[in-house]
Amino acid sequence: MAFDKSLDECLFSKSWENDFGKLTVSVYAYNKGRKKLKISRELRDNEDGFKFAKLGRMTKEEMQSILPLIQEALNNMD
Repeated sequence: MAFDKSLDECLFSKSWENDFGKLTVSVYAYNKGRKKLKISRELRDNEDGFKFAKLGRMTKEEMQSILPLIQEALNNMD
């Protein structure tokens, strides 16, 4: 069965931003299934927009900044 975007429901999403880009913490449920956490990274481009990038490694500042968002997401997974 192929992925169907219309069945993917975003239940929570908050972002933290700095000069280089942003990290977004989200909770999704596919087809009314289990709620799952997603962390994504977007980098700033030359036009001050954003483009998707691999999450990869995170700095201490990034971790400290999204920990409250992760906790809030966890509270939304009940």
